[in-house]
Amino acid sequence: MMWGYGFGWGWLLMAFGSILWIALLAVLVWVLIRWLERKASAAVPPSMGPTPSGPSALEILQQRYARGEIDTATYEQMRERLGASPRSQYEQHTAGVR
Repeated sequence: MMWGYGFGWGWLLMAFGSILWIALLAVLVWVLIRWLERKASAAVPPSMGPTPSGPSALEILQQRYARGEIDTATYEQMRERLGASPRSQYEQHTAGVR
């Protein structure tokens, strides 16, 4: 028996045990954070796009026409452009460029 004059394996086992508990605690905290993030993202429904905060473009056009800021021909032309699909607007724009 050494009676305290040597180094045994006890200190190494205690250090390893402490490190193991700290690592286990860190993993548990990480899992809890990931679980809460998923729960929060599942609670928010996916949106179909940004919600309009004001009047639509067509409503603004109608208001401008009603105030007399634009004439009938301009109103009809702009209304047709607003009613057209984005693809057809692109085709009309590129047709004039060629």
